[in-house]
Amino acid sequence: MKYRDLGRTGWRVSTISFGAWAIGGTWGTVNDDDSIAALHRALDNGVNFFDTADVYGDGRSETLLARLKRERQEPFYVATKVGRRITPHVADGYTQQRLTAFVDRSLKNLRMEALDLLQLHCPPTEIYYRPEVFGWLDGLVREGKVRYYGVSVEKVEEGLKAIEYPGLQTVQIIFNIFRQRPAELFFAEARRRRVGILVRLPLSSGLLTGKFRPDTAFEQDDHRAFNRSGEAFDRGETFSGLDFPLGLEAIEALRPLLPSDSTMAQLALRWVLMFPEVTCAIPGAKHAGQVEENVKAADLPPLSDETMRRIRSVYNSIVRTEVHHRW
Repeated sequence: MKYRDLGRTGWRVSTISFGAWAIGGTWGTVNDDDSIAALHRALDNGVNFFDTADVYGDGRSETLLARLKRERQEPFYVATKVGRRITPHVADGYTQQRLTAFVDRSLKNLRMEALDLLQLHCPPTEIYYRPEVFGWLDGLVREGKVRYYGVSVEKVEEGLKAIEYPGLQTVQIIFNIFRQRPAELFFAEARRRRVGILVRLPLSSGLLTGKFRPDTAFEQDDHRAFNRSGEAFDRGETFSGLDFPLGLEAIEALRPLLPSDSTMAQLALRWVLMFPEVTCAIPGAKHAGQVEENVKAADLPPLSDETMRRIRSVYNSIVRTEVHHRW
């Protein structure tokens, strides 16, 4: 495992970390025994950063991480997210009282005295233009309930606005072979301000594992079945906003670039880590085998300039017009 600095926090974070959305729910059938085994396997392989949210299984994901803390002695960081419990999810729903209540609930779920990293969970764009909200976050830090805070964003523009707030330490953003826009401007600005970048959905909801086919069926409670057009939340969270058949076409164009001893998932993760501004990728895993495959990407040699060029060519020719201008 390799480690990188997380912004100004002083933390050294594993470049392949653990996204805990899937062990909470909306990714099909999940079993808590498999989930805790996956979490243990992650620690066994040097992962020291876990990302969750209060809405992942309505606290299920957070409580599994609390169990991991009880069962293991190794120190690790937990980032959680709040805000999506607001219904309807509108800017005026964000109040100091609600945010404090969400933090208190997550502290209870995680059995922590202070949250390592609190993130606003893809709030409405208007929130980034309300400095009082970030003042409330500063207050939670002063109270000792939160060590550091950041945001999880849908759009590059939101990330650029968020990093203007001096107390903000991290931005979580979708970045993968099918969502390359963040590298054009946002990365440089985040580096200049020493803000950590957490990459979510680095495998594009599993599309970049290369294991799906046109007839692949997803369970009814899996967002890859019910959110392809943004019916439940932002469309960009499912297959990076890319039309599923078009995504499969792009995967076939990428297959010739696979090294003989690597999987498509490992290629996709190593591509993300080619960008030094990225602190870590946080792929999800529902069982230990997926963890084993993911973490190996951290130790792969750098991709060649030619491979990077050809990946960019696939993006430009097949994917770009579908997603680039939207997020």
